Amino acid sequence: MMKIDAICSPNRPAGPARSGPRVQIARPERLLERFRAVRSASLRLAEPLSAEDQGVQSMPEASPTKWHLAHTTWFFEAIVLQPHAPGYRCLDPGFTHLFNSYYEAFGHRHARELRGMLTRPSLDEVHAYRRYVDEAVESLIASGPPASPAGRLLELGLHHEQQHQELMLTDIKHAFYLNPLKPAYRLSDAPAPRQPGPVRWIAHDGGIQLIGATGEGFAFDNEGPRHAVLLQPFELASRPVSCGEYLQFVQDGGYQRADLWLSDGWAAAKLHGWAAPLYWEPDGLGGFNVFTLHGVRPLNPAEAVCHLSFYEACAYAKWADARLPTEFEWEAAAAAWPGPRERAGPVGLHPDPDDASGRVEPICASVWQWTRSSYDPYPGMRPDAGAIGEYNAKFMVGQIVLRGGSCATPPGHIRITYRNYFAPGARWQFSGLRLARDA
Repeated sequence: MMKIDAICSPNRPAGPARSGPRVQIARPERLLERFRAVRSASLRLAEPLSAEDQGVQSMPEASPTKWHLAHTTWFFEAIVLQPHAPGYRCLDPGFTHLFNSYYEAFGHRHARELRGMLTRPSLDEVHAYRRYVDEAVESLIASGPPASPAGRLLELGLHHEQQHQELMLTDIKHAFYLNPLKPAYRLSDAPAPRQPGPVRWIAHDGGIQLIGATGEGFAFDNEGPRHAVLLQPFELASRPVSCGEYLQFVQDGGYQRADLWLSDGWAAAKLHGWAAPLYWEPDGLGGFNVFTLHGVRPLNPAEAVCHLSFYEACAYAKWADARLPTEFEWEAAAAAWPGPRERAGPVGLHPDPDDASGRVEPICASVWQWTRSSYDPYPGMRPDAGAIGEYNAKFMVGQIVLRGGSCATPPGHIRITYRNYFAPGARWQFSGLRLARDA
């Protein structure tokens, strides 16, 4: 470790948080309470893991838990403290190289696919780094209401950390799945398997609809500007597709029928040997077991199917004589949803079974829902100046939008304008689908 009073590398402006809707800055005591809650939640997620668990990287797209804990800390240091806390000194200037994710404004960085090689700094040193930065952020908050843009950047940092909290779970799940012992993150009894409840179709008249963040509360810059779109009448399913329904697709030869698949999807399925969703394993009796963060369980037909790629979601929708909604259809339906908008309860580790009664389930459900929309900027979007302008806009190519949140999305981080995005072949997130069809 370098000495504690080492000066940070030259400040690079974070840039004003201007392209997203303005956020009303909370009073210092409320902001401090929220900061402590989010930061402690990350540590609680890591508690069931050994130091060895927290250093493993299962694939280039995933990151070790230790790296997530350090990177979210570096974000507060680089984006908030260096530009806005006079006299702040970095604990170790070398951490910018190690824990910068993709911000070119901060210079050269450690390769993403080699994050699992970072045996040093140790886990204890990463915890010390978190405490050091937390003390500095708390001092900044206590000095009075953080002036704009510092307050908005603090809020951005909290939502950034909540994004990584979900990634901590999906990344360690993938690592545990590749472990021959198939360890459980946290043991729990499985709900009794049963068949899913019936699906209802929720009609929407279409027409001119306003899409995007309203300016109330926090939103990422990619959620605006709010703008009008023209939609044709459509219908959206009352719940996501269940494991039982997807099992019928598998048993009907859905993975062997090229006519159901997009060309790139068929090539990916053949290349990677896909024959079922990620984490489904034949049970030797004609059915499937599913690897979960609770360990290996029998497939429960009533649970929402997850860990699907966009390609698999499209193939299933075609097989079901339906389609995926566009992200604009999804958001317009969500704004007028006849049931709850968000699921209740804390962060979960696996989708719960659906409501057997067939009642309309929350539109923001237990799985992220693939849409048929590419991840593009809204009309009039202007990325922020400085480093935070790299947060979203530069990834607007080759990605597909998902909507709705998942069982692992932290409470307070879900809203109907939220635009998640992944490459079409990604499968390790809690990603499923909700069907749509023309009215």
